[in-house]
Amino acid sequence: FPSQLKSQAPGSAEELRCLQVLNQQPEGSSLEKLSSSQGCLKLASTIKAYVATVTENIIRRSAVKEAWRNYFNTSEGQLPPKTAGKPSAHLTLRPQSLAQDGRSQRSGNLSQSCRHAITHWGHGSLASHVQNMTYRAGRLRVEQPGKYYVYAQIYFRYRGAGRDSGPQLVQCIQWQPAHSPPVLLLKGVGTKCWAPEADYGLHALYQGGLFELKAGDELFVSVSSLAIDSSDAAASYFGAFRLDL
Repeated sequence: FPSQLKSQAPGSAEELRCLQVLNQQPEGSSLEKLSSSQGCLKLASTIKAYVATVTENIIRRSAVKEAWRNYFNTSEGQLPPKTAGKPSAHLTLRPQSLAQDGRSQRSGNLSQSCRHAITHWGHGSLASHVQNMTYRAGRLRVEQPGKYYVYAQIYFRYRGAGRDSGPQLVQCIQWQPAHSPPVLLLKGVGTKCWAPEADYGLHALYQGGLFELKAGDELFVSVSSLAIDSSDAAASYFGAFRLDL
């Protein structure tokens, strides 16, 4: 910074003298005499511009560091809630989820008709997001209380194997208050008849509803069968968003 002052056009000597005077001023003394000097005014303008530039750079570096800190602190399968915007989430089914869910996820608290909890939703693609909510292991956790529209769709893909009718397919949205067992919010049932020569029978179940939720409540989806088409992210999804009513 002193080198910038020295390299300026004529007047730098006066500005340097102003710096020397400032350095000799006792703390709390009046600066009225200095304000009448054109050199001191020019110096003040230079200092002001320099401080503004340094402050802007510090703020920019702090923002970048905070963004990287949030990125590296995000654990596998869990997203921190964002601070801006209304709470909302839209998750799409991950292709590898079904085998994992079939091996490990049968909850004793769920009814037999919806015993398979889907625990591996994708949340990092362009078609999905989590904002002001928390996702972990197939569950959306409410951070802010209010009225939420909750929805889900599962695209079942049942292999007929020569049969002329498919099984009863059931999809449920479960609500689990803090320290309480799951409660069934919504249930969809479908039974379809398919042609004997059909390789597959396809059927989508959609459901949605408005519910009053509290902070700490969790939402998840369970199904009767893991015969699901997981290759199409637009066909099977799960989400919620708060409505200010």
